Amino acid sequence: MADKISLKQLFSGLQNQMSAQLSTNRDFILHPGSKGDSLEDTWIEWLRKYLPNRYCIDKAIVIDSTGQLSDQIDLVIYDQQYTPFVLTQNGIHYIPAEGVYAIFEVKPDLKGSITSGKDSISYIEYAGKKIESVRRLKRTTTSIIDRGKKYDPRPLTKILGGILTSTNSFKKTETVENHLKNLIGFQSIDMGCAVDYGAFFVDYVGDEDVNTTNYEQRINDYYHTRTIENIEFSKADVSLVSFFFQLLRYLQQSIGTVAAIDLGEYSRAINFKIDEEL
Repeated sequence: MADKISLKQLFSGLQNQMSAQLSTNRDFILHPGSKGDSLEDTWIEWLRKYLPNRYCIDKAIVIDSTGQLSDQIDLVIYDQQYTPFVLTQNGIHYIPAEGVYAIFEVKPDLKGSITSGKDSISYIEYAGKKIESVRRLKRTTTSIIDRGKKYDPRPLTKILGGILTSTNSFKKTETVENHLKNLIGFQSIDMGCAVDYGAFFVDYVGDEDVNTTNYEQRINDYYHTRTIENIEFSKADVSLVSFFFQLLRYLQQSIGTVAAIDLGEYSRAINFKIDEEL
């Protein structure tokens, strides 16, 4: 029996499986709506299989305590430990904004356009608008008790935003970079993957003002003041593995655990005041 296994070969096998599945969906499902649903489902199932069980993944609409809604999001990575309710009506999930770790728009190609209102915008710009619709929502935070000790409300966490595709038809990487650089504020994209082209992440410069105790203002200011330092692309033959490693790095070591939801803010919708003491 061999004493070692080639991790590169294992990851290469994973890459080939996912790439083949996405290619089949792209080539043989002809109806645009069905093709889009199939691609979304493929990405969702893949992430459900490989991400740790603490992360939930679904298509969803994100809501906040004031009743505001996001756009329909193709893929949401969210928490249910500290966000204990996810509402489902007519097959649509409604997830509180406090529970969201990451959101992704799924498209067949990085290159492409879509009609938004009266305008035709690129897929990348469209992804930015979807991301903005979530980041602009109000998020609450409250104290928690852990092992008998009470902890103050923690700052709001970052919400990752990205785009996932099967391919990239842009002839130059610089074109993709220019599209990404045009997105600012809440629309800015953190990472993405075009399976047969490469994964990418956007390296930003800028930090939160840790002296600000208004956590909503603090996270909003962060998004509106950070600037792009550089954009890194992986090689095509390791795109999925590179994307997965970078996603886990962000989730586990940059974001951590989302803030606890303040259910008192949501109970106002039914005119009920929660008793916070026993």
